[in-house]
Amino acid sequence: MKTFAPDLARHGRRSVLTMTAAAAMAALGAWALPSAALAADAAASVTTVSVQLPTDPLLVQINQVALERVGPKRAIVESTGAAGSGRYRVLSGGKTVAQGTLKPLPAFSEWGAGKRYFEVDFSSLDKAGDYRVEATLGGRRVVSAPVRVRDRALFTTIADKTLDYFHRGRHTGAGDRSIRIFETDRRVDVHGGWKDAGGDTGKYLSHLGYANYFSPQQTSMVAWVLAYTAQTSPELYRRAGLTRRVQDEAFWGADYLHRILDAEGYFYTTVFDKWGGDGAERMVVGYEGEDGKYTTLYRSAYRAGGGMAIAALARASMLAKQSGRHGDVDGATYLADAIRAFDHLQRFSAQYGANGVENIIDDYTALMAAVDLLEATGEPRFLAAARDRADRLIARQTPAGGFIADGGSRPYYHAVEAGLPALSLSRYASVETDEARRAKADTAIRASLDHEIAITRRVANPFDYARQSFQIAPDGKTASGPVMEGFFIPHKNETGYWWQGESARLASLSAAMVVGGRRVAPTAGAGFGIPAAWAGYAQSQIDWTLGRNPYGISMLYGFGRRNPPTVASSAGDMFVGGLSNGITGAVGSDTGAGIAFAPGPDGEQWRWVEQWIPHSAWMLLAATEMAR
Repeated sequence: MKTFAPDLARHGRRSVLTMTAAAAMAALGAWALPSAALAADAAASVTTVSVQLPTDPLLVQINQVALERVGPKRAIVESTGAAGSGRYRVLSGGKTVAQGTLKPLPAFSEWGAGKRYFEVDFSSLDKAGDYRVEATLGGRRVVSAPVRVRDRALFTTIADKTLDYFHRGRHTGAGDRSIRIFETDRRVDVHGGWKDAGGDTGKYLSHLGYANYFSPQQTSMVAWVLAYTAQTSPELYRRAGLTRRVQDEAFWGADYLHRILDAEGYFYTTVFDKWGGDGAERMVVGYEGEDGKYTTLYRSAYRAGGGMAIAALARASMLAKQSGRHGDVDGATYLADAIRAFDHLQRFSAQYGANGVENIIDDYTALMAAVDLLEATGEPRFLAAARDRADRLIARQTPAGGFIADGGSRPYYHAVEAGLPALSLSRYASVETDEARRAKADTAIRASLDHEIAITRRVANPFDYARQSFQIAPDGKTASGPVMEGFFIPHKNETGYWWQGESARLASLSAAMVVGGRRVAPTAGAGFGIPAAWAGYAQSQIDWTLGRNPYGISMLYGFGRRNPPTVASSAGDMFVGGLSNGITGAVGSDTGAGIAFAPGPDGEQWRWVEQWIPHSAWMLLAATEMAR
């Protein structure tokens, strides 16, 4: 076994990173092994692998997992040769079902010079089956990985293993039944919930609250997605034989949110022990920075997971009523918790934020909370609250359709949930009873979706990767300077250290495009029921995560031809059905320009390889909405 000890890893501790031989094979291009083989191989001989961009003279990059029978289907052909034209064939069942001339794409060199890009669009093929794309160019021929094409393709392919992933990630340690609240002698029972990531047994509603504009929705987002999809799409789960399992997992999440709701009415933001290092006490605490400095910021503002926790509890109460089932506490208790927390945060959320000022994340998460409470209770006061938050959110929209995050000019950009503003407005518009207000929300939704497509397609972009506006934070604390545009989140940002792959961000944008698109531009008979350009954008973000990317790697472990390498310790456990963080801008690039994936071996591999619960939550939501 070859090992090495890196310097400080993500979790502020020294560690040993390893990679199984099977994972090394996967990283180098072998077929991904079945889940049993992956698990059994954990103790096999180990080597270290650094994942570099392929140098093959001809490649076909394709979604390696699942494509909808009626919907966008694209492959990207990469060539390092001089030939400017070539042919393709689409193969199914050993037969040619389509063929034609490769479509040249505009020149693109940001991720490496010397490549030509071509497109194969086989969206018109609408028969279920397994497809491959063969490209012939400059005397060379190559065949892609296979992709399954069927109805409700993504959901039926991944839902079972996604639920497995969450179940295996449950936190069951008995120690959390009595832990201390920071700087007090109070002890509380906060058992349950999910471990946050492969290498992290902490439990977070949000772990970046100190940075104000980067707060991701973590545990509460998982609980909401499970309860929401189970309650609004029961037929999908019934057909898949997953009804009881998704309900159990949703109630597991709701029970945890019930336990972390303090008697005063706020949620505990973090259960943390400095990533298990240095003998740190595990407690209810806030923390900040790469060294995990303990702080008193343990009361969740709306933006630090409190808003989505309320929404999740309200939705769990509706699921309990619909199903006749519940977890450790009943549906009436879930709803009472949600109302009590909402009433409390309406008064105190701003002061729970790190800078004492609400921002766009407070608006869209509080809007989600108000909408779900309205649906659960029918009480007019929640409609009034939803209208207030929708007005605030819409007021932040720029003429171009993007959003401003603060009270000034900082653009909204988010590495995890960039689609949540449009999704929250779509949820609001679905319950608004006033026609003029509903039309105003629909206008904002359309502008937001148009903006996402416009910024993404403003430059040569062969993979149609979602681009974003941003500012860098030169001091690691405050964003300033010119507003820029790029593919990946800037590495020099307000967190001081945090940047990683963006699988969750991409899935959030897909979900928003599908939900919002069906709301403002329903299109019968088209992919996902939305206009072709919007459907293409939504599919492209999922395709990137599932293999149609420059590395040809499916970030969904156990699915596709190539998976991320298994890296122990700082990246931790790798479960079949879990999603790795994904691809980033180049290491050392303040703006996130360039491209990188697992360039180690070193202690930073978590940025690319580690599995994280928001990725799978957003992917499950996107899969469910695509299948509806």
